[in-house]
Amino acid sequence: MTPPTSRLLERPGAAPPVGEPGSGRRSRPGRPRLPRGAQGHAAVAVIRREWVAGALGGSAVFALVTALTSFNAPERVWGAFAAVSYSVSAITAAVVRRRGVSLAVLISLTGSLAAPLAWMAYTGMAQPEVAVIIRAAEMLVHHGTPYASPAALAVAHSWRAYDPYLPALIVFGVPRVLAGGLLTDPRIWFGVAFVATFGAAVRIAGVRRPVWWTLLVTASPVIALPLAAGGDDLPVLGLMCLGLALASRASRGNWPWVAAAGLAIGLAAAMKATAWPAVPVLAVLFAARRGWRAVAWFGTAVVGAVLVTDGSTVAARPAAAVANTVLYPLGLAKAASPAGSMLPGHLLAGVGTWGHWTALALMALAGAGVGIWLIIRPPRDAHGAGWRLALGLALVFVLAPASRVGYFVYPLGLAAWLLLSRWPELPGDLSADRRAHRQDGAPRTTRGRLTSSAG
Repeated sequence: MTPPTSRLLERPGAAPPVGEPGSGRRSRPGRPRLPRGAQGHAAVAVIRREWVAGALGGSAVFALVTALTSFNAPERVWGAFAAVSYSVSAITAAVVRRRGVSLAVLISLTGSLAAPLAWMAYTGMAQPEVAVIIRAAEMLVHHGTPYASPAALAVAHSWRAYDPYLPALIVFGVPRVLAGGLLTDPRIWFGVAFVATFGAAVRIAGVRRPVWWTLLVTASPVIALPLAAGGDDLPVLGLMCLGLALASRASRGNWPWVAAAGLAIGLAAAMKATAWPAVPVLAVLFAARRGWRAVAWFGTAVVGAVLVTDGSTVAARPAAAVANTVLYPLGLAKAASPAGSMLPGHLLAGVGTWGHWTALALMALAGAGVGIWLIIRPPRDAHGAGWRLALGLALVFVLAPASRVGYFVYPLGLAAWLLLSRWPELPGDLSADRRAHRQDGAPRTTRGRLTSSAG
């Protein structure tokens, strides 16, 4: 006896193959037909797997070249670790079809970041900025200020006596002073701060699978190399991305988002002067989109964050703070920065006094040009503000007298967040997309009954 149709619809199991309505075609067994949107996401996922494999292969080449040609010992160590890690990751992403991309990202994160960072933290190998931050933290804990006086700097005649970092960044060295040990290495906490802030920025932008994308960006050479070797720029970068993300909400949301964006940018500016250009860029955005009241909210939050974190320390010895954090980075101190590169500003500064002032003038002209662009054509949203900020920082770093290639982590990191926020529907790893496609393509059930209109 043939059971009724309703009994057939209630029976659990795979649905019978059906074709497109009115087409007369039936789907092939084992190859369910997906909706058009799901098919597009599946194609993007496959292409992305090939892109990830290619990007990891290029990263392996970059790491190998770094290991063989860099004059910086920590960078050579990173390159040796990362070249092997990225090579294995590229093969994994290309060959392993199920969860291959996620596995490749984890391998890259382990081999190109965790392993070299752990080894260099254990052996005490790091770029000079890590030692400077630890020494400044010792002075802050024991003497109440991280800065040597102008008289002491004049006697020292060495760049090692200077501390160009602001107090909010020096805090990352305090755990080493108070406790010591491997886990108190400032680079570990630089990385934690970056992952937390950049991940929050990606999440606020509405990107699918924000943790996955944050780990992918962190595993890239753009972040892994500077973090393993030094990493002091990464907390600042993460806060800048977070400030842009909050500004994107503030431009169309409530006033607390404006203040939150100001707090994020203010905390970044309290760490390093490299974040200061973000203040006028976002101020112009708020003036164009929300009016001067929003600018007042934003500016108050920025100033408040800077004063709370840096105010008392800088006010204790203002002359020492200016000599260390203003004159020394601009190349106007008695000792020159050891930062070297083939960038035009550094090459000009090496010619002599006139070359140094020419580089400063060109840097000021570039900043003025970006400022005029902001005024004539103010950004319509946080995305436009972010691209203007990235371009302005790139120009400043190219023309600055005491600049290095590592500073380009700012425009590159900002570009990573801007691209992710531009396409928030980018899929996650391939296996997750397949699960989502199966859910989208399968008929939905309610209490065990198919909700199909058939029968």
